[in-house]
Amino acid sequence: MVDITKNFFELFQLPVSCEVDYQVLAQRYRELQKTVHPDRFAGDSERQQRLSVQYAAYVNEAYDTLKKILPRDIYLLKLAGRQVEMERNTIMEPAFLMEQMELREAVAELKQQSNPEAELDRLINRVDQGLAAFQKQFQMLWEASDGSSLDQAEAVVRKMQFMVKLASELEQLESELLDD
Repeated sequence: MVDITKNFFELFQLPVSCEVDYQVLAQRYRELQKTVHPDRFAGDSERQQRLSVQYAAYVNEAYDTLKKILPRDIYLLKLAGRQVEMERNTIMEPAFLMEQMELREAVAELKQQSNPEAELDRLINRVDQGLAAFQKQFQMLWEASDGSSLDQAEAVVRKMQFMVKLASELEQLESELLDD
């Protein structure tokens, strides 16, 4: 069965790293699902069925965490003993907050633009570039992994959260524009 005492990287036999080989991750996910899927245990004892559901849930959680950058970075910090509380009200750099306000204003005004699709593409690219820059910054800080750099890595993750939320809103807006 699945050893739920292993961390998510160990479970998928991957190195603990900011970068993940997505093909290997997907392949090992499929292999683990074949092993633990509850349908395989339909005729077994109630206890075995319950365990199978728990194992499958653990595998799913691990996969969902490792396949996306922000959850993976948060998990890496957790492995380093840092509990990132995303709802915690933290002080952000004024320049970052100003940029967020500008982006929010641009999103709010998007539908009034003469060419909203082009403006949407520009905003999506800007957010994607910002996320990529934050990911590079996180990786550099993570690899240094001393107390000070981990504090900074936590701050980067909080910024990434803003950008991921904005990226999600832009995707939604893109769907709305395509439906119009």
